[in-house]
Amino acid sequence: MNAGATKRTERRRRGGKAASGDGDGGGRARALAALAVDHVLSGGRTLDDAFAQVLNDDIPRREQSQVKALAFGALRWHHRHRLIIGELLERPLRSRDRVLEALLSVGIFELIDARQPGYAAVSTAVDAARRLKRPRASGLINATLRRFGRESGELLSAALADESGRFAHPRWLIEQMREDWPDQWDTALTAALEQPPMWLRINSACGTPAEYAERLERECGIDASTQDGFPDALRIRRALPVADLPGFADGDVSVQDAAAQLAADLLAPEPDMRVLDACAAPGGKAVHLLERSKGRLQLTTVDIDGERNRLLEDNLRRAGYQADVLTGDACDVDDWAAGRRFDRILVDAPCSATGVIRRHPDIKFLRRAADIDALAERQLSMLDSLWSLLETGGRLLYATCSVLRAENDAVVTRFLATHSDATIVEPGLDAGADAIGHAVELAGPGIQLLPGSAGTDGFYYALMERQG
Repeated sequence: MNAGATKRTERRRRGGKAASGDGDGGGRARALAALAVDHVLSGGRTLDDAFAQVLNDDIPRREQSQVKALAFGALRWHHRHRLIIGELLERPLRSRDRVLEALLSVGIFELIDARQPGYAAVSTAVDAARRLKRPRASGLINATLRRFGRESGELLSAALADESGRFAHPRWLIEQMREDWPDQWDTALTAALEQPPMWLRINSACGTPAEYAERLERECGIDASTQDGFPDALRIRRALPVADLPGFADGDVSVQDAAAQLAADLLAPEPDMRVLDACAAPGGKAVHLLERSKGRLQLTTVDIDGERNRLLEDNLRRAGYQADVLTGDACDVDDWAAGRRFDRILVDAPCSATGVIRRHPDIKFLRRAADIDALAERQLSMLDSLWSLLETGGRLLYATCSVLRAENDAVVTRFLATHSDATIVEPGLDAGADAIGHAVELAGPGIQLLPGSAGTDGFYYALMERQG
């Protein structure tokens, strides 16, 4: 067992002891969900890391799904819940009891979601307090949630009067969205609160989305629909575990948002081209490029994270393709490029990920306004470094899953100002024209999709060509 796997196993063992007892009555699921939420709010962990910390293989799959649903719901709406909790409590919680704020958020989410009777949501939250080794707090949890049940209309109205409660986003992000997108900011923020659809990418070497939709209905009884402008995409009506997708293990299908699939349309490498996918892990876009060319690319990938590169290699094996997988910093090409030059480069730049908040609500608590300038500087540095590897006449596609202009068209504008050999390429009619029709109008270069447009996440793309 490698060191990373050993650490994950140990985290799971510790997590299993954090909220002891079986799942009878649902108290354990609420306790584990509260722990996961608290790891994000107080510990600064990603939600994926939090789940790895609190869940273990002894917990039934159905209960694990319940824990995740509760944690996602609580975090998605926590800015609103936090305002309500502030009204309900007579005095702030002690720092060592911050997990109780997370538990109250889980309880309020359940009471609003109303998929079970209110008394049951309160009862399981009280049980969760005991499992969290806070038995003295059980009375506080009981009284607070019961009061919310009685006064929910008034408390919700008060929370909705505050923009951070109405849009359930941090104030700095609301203000930045209003500045960047004066005509779309509110609808984009509202879309970021919705339950995201499950998008599939169909391997074009194995069939069409319409053919796979028939297979999905036949084998799983699940309806799916295609979307104009996204030739390999299929949106399914009801999510199901990835392993249950017909043909997943054979590489027939992958899970990828439709907006992320545009990278292959825009970069459009021709067979036998030398292609670089920078910041490639876990490999969704890399595999898509290979699918489109039926493996006829000289593909090199680079990512700074060796553990994530192992996920990339797993995805390549599943799909039956090969690439030269490198571990290195895209801002330091001398360390790994070894004289390589490329006809096409995809720069899937690290960013704030504000375009995928509906899938990762923890982003709202892990990002700060002060992070954006530093991210933009790294993105610009990455473009500068990777541009040196592009052949004359070659094309580079800059991509982020951000909706903030400081990371997108502002970065590309700065890059173009210092690189006279770089020109913007406008996508042709065969490069996702229908999908680009969902983009918002930009004064600067590139294409911006906002969350909810065509049911996709928020993504930015700018295609540039190197002149002689």
